[in-house]
Amino acid sequence: MSDPTRAVWRDTVIAVSDRVQVVDGYTYFPADAVDATHLRPSAHTTVCSWKGTASYYDVVVGDQQNANAAWSYVAPKPEAAHIAGWIAFWRGVEIRR
Repeated sequence: MSDPTRAVWRDTVIAVSDRVQVVDGYTYFPADAVDATHLRPSAHTTVCSWKGTASYYDVVVGDQQNANAAWSYVAPKPEAAHIAGWIAFWRGVEIRR
């Protein structure tokens, strides 16, 4: 059995799970695997042609903020229903497998 996948920023584990999904090269974690104390909702959104509208979060560790470094599709298009509510990371958040 392999170790779980982790999302790490500034030496802090933001998410950890053995149930991740990789979509378009990004690793998505189930919401219950993410430490929500390190996420702050952002007003930023983007639109993907096949997934729909992504809502973003700032990743926060201590007094450090990584703006719009996490996102989720709350109500994705049907083709992406399998990642509804799951959270992905970028902008320096390291995915460790």
